[in-house]
Amino acid sequence: MNQYPEPLQIPSEVRERLRLLFIAKHALGDGSLHEEDGNHAVYHHEVRTILEGLFPKLSLANSYDALFEKPEADFLFPLLNRGGFVNSEMFLPLLCQRIGLPYLGASPILRGLSDDKHLSKLVARNRGIPTADWAIYRHGGPVEEALCPMAERMVIKPNASSASWGVQDAGDWAGVKQAVANIHAEGHDAIVEPFLNGSDVEVPVITIDDQPVIMPMMLFEQADPEHLRTYWEKRDLVERAHKYQLVNFENPDFIEPIARHTMNLAQEFLPFDYGRYEFRFDEASGTLNFLELNLNCNLWSKKVFGKSVERAGWSQEQLIETIIAESLRRQGLV
Repeated sequence: MNQYPEPLQIPSEVRERLRLLFIAKHALGDGSLHEEDGNHAVYHHEVRTILEGLFPKLSLANSYDALFEKPEADFLFPLLNRGGFVNSEMFLPLLCQRIGLPYLGASPILRGLSDDKHLSKLVARNRGIPTADWAIYRHGGPVEEALCPMAERMVIKPNASSASWGVQDAGDWAGVKQAVANIHAEGHDAIVEPFLNGSDVEVPVITIDDQPVIMPMMLFEQADPEHLRTYWEKRDLVERAHKYQLVNFENPDFIEPIARHTMNLAQEFLPFDYGRYEFRFDEASGTLNFLELNLNCNLWSKKVFGKSVERAGWSQEQLIETIIAESLRRQGLV
């Protein structure tokens, strides 16, 4: 028996009348790679194409300006997460709250909590979920060596980065301090943690009837467990062949505990419609640590969510329709 739910459908009457607004940086693009955003532009074009097939009354925008005054729309599908300023991931939900427009995804406060890696780690540790030590150095605040859990190799990155933007490593405090200074110079907070050998277990989660549902887990299997994945690799802007690959996660000894940790943590972030929970897994030692979560994560068919739902027997179109259908139900629009 299939352990995964059947995809949801939006009644045809609702699809016909709903005025859906899609805002994404590349909502108006042609689907080709972008010189800086790489495959993110391809992803936005794919979502737009699916939405065009679902909603006859679809409108498009690629900037926040579309929400400065209330648009002629009933519901927003927001994908403008990286807006070029700190904490921009909260801006579209905040604008929606201001004008009373229902939208897909979590509230601004939950988006901020989840995208702040330091705060999400605090939540995870408070729920009893294994989480490696870390330090947070806020922009404009002190950078003290005593706070840093120094190890042979440290990872330093913007505290709210996505797709490993700005990630660096260092082997001593001088290197850590310089990396933090580089991130602060960009206007961002910096999070510092020991490098963890292993590969990332990716846990896609949707919500149905207000409850989290775990979809098939995936693994970014690394040929070299010490390789530090970069933004440029994740966005397909440089060659990454043989460094890592996305595969099914099927370790029978760890699927259940990872699912348990995910369901535990997800209770703190409901309602969120969809999200990706990440754990670092070292198969050689059997070590597992929570890394981070993303409540407005990448849904592209070539990435984690798309490959996961494919394993569950869903199409990419069914994934997009399901998360919208649940959000519409939750907010009383169906």
